[in-house]
Amino acid sequence: MIAASSFLNTQSRVFFALLAVVYFTTDAIANRLPRSGDVRDGYESTNYVTRSESLKERAGTAIDLYEAANTPQLGIPPTTHSLDNPLNRAGIELGRRLFFDRRLSINDTMSCAICHVPEMGFAHNELEISVGVEGRSARRNAPTILNVAYKNMLFHDGRETTLENQVWIPMLARNEMANPSIGYVIQKLNNLKDYDGLFEKAFNRSASMETIGMALAQYQRTLISANSRFDRWYYGGEKDLLTEQEQLGFEIFMGKGMCSTCHLVGEEYALFTDNLLHNTGFGYDIAMASEPPTYRVQLAPGTFVDVKKELIDSVSQDRGIKRNDLGRYEVTENPDDLWKYLTPTLRNIALTAPYMHNGKLASLEEVIEFYDQGGIANMRLSPLIKKLALQPDEKTALVSFLKTLTGANVVELAGDAFAAPVGDVQ
Repeated sequence: MIAASSFLNTQSRVFFALLAVVYFTTDAIANRLPRSGDVRDGYESTNYVTRSESLKERAGTAIDLYEAANTPQLGIPPTTHSLDNPLNRAGIELGRRLFFDRRLSINDTMSCAICHVPEMGFAHNELEISVGVEGRSARRNAPTILNVAYKNMLFHDGRETTLENQVWIPMLARNEMANPSIGYVIQKLNNLKDYDGLFEKAFNRSASMETIGMALAQYQRTLISANSRFDRWYYGGEKDLLTEQEQLGFEIFMGKGMCSTCHLVGEEYALFTDNLLHNTGFGYDIAMASEPPTYRVQLAPGTFVDVKKELIDSVSQDRGIKRNDLGRYEVTENPDDLWKYLTPTLRNIALTAPYMHNGKLASLEEVIEFYDQGGIANMRLSPLIKKLALQPDEKTALVSFLKTLTGANVVELAGDAFAAPVGDVQ
């Protein structure tokens, strides 16, 4: 895989600079993950020193994703795959190739992996909201696709129900991969020699709307990650594996913090989501807030400028659409669904900052503060959201617990991604 910023044109890099905020976790597993090109921790300081990694030196080791997807992992149930699209090695390999191929976008600059970066937990730590072709901004944060096989609703508003169908929304969206039509993508793939025979090998038929979706869905369904320290402690009986602080955090999670009300933990496994949609008030607050006339923007280490809102709007999506993200209402047009968003999984949460549907909360500490205050009051606030009155040590313990949810195989999955073929390299 190649770092996203390498492919953005001048306009995109300017916009990238306007939105980029870097987040790093101290989790031991996270520190083993390969880094995107330039590790920018401390970028806000005038003493920043680059630690760029040569793209040629960044290589990974392929793993058998078919075997990995069918190997039970502690803490999660066996995956149930579509009878119409059973996993096979040729399909997985084809989907993996497509996932990292920038030629799936209109101008050969954007791949799926540019928004779902493997070493960032298959999310994107550097952007609050996704940036597509030519720097066109989306409205929402790129969610992790780790364990996406367990989801029955996709996107923050649950507008799609299958991975096979979901893949076409970003490929056709004007502010993402910007392809003009399904036929355009199919014709483009049919003209690429390095795809000759691959669809036939995987599905006994050529590239089509159906088989392209099937291949990408198969790869994503192999990205299963559990067997975390929490799983080995809670489900595996390794009772000394969590510290006293982490165990206190789990007690808060299940009790006073009310986290498990939506982020479910069962007797045999935990997906850490109820796969439902809720109004926490966050979307309401963002939609109703007034915008400042200028924004503080970092251009280089220690160098900041105040940029007029009009300039940012000129490279952003239409302001009216951008400001009024109505959540699930945009799918159903039911007023009861205003500002409802899908409960995200908390697995691998330490890797996938920033948080919330629009990436506005930079850290787990900020997320906990938001819920501790009882969300944001509005006429459709979920009755599950209440003030918590957590003490400082309880908040710290809760963060410590959440960092135990990083899957044991995230390094291997990222390494496999680094070994994937990049379609435009001949």
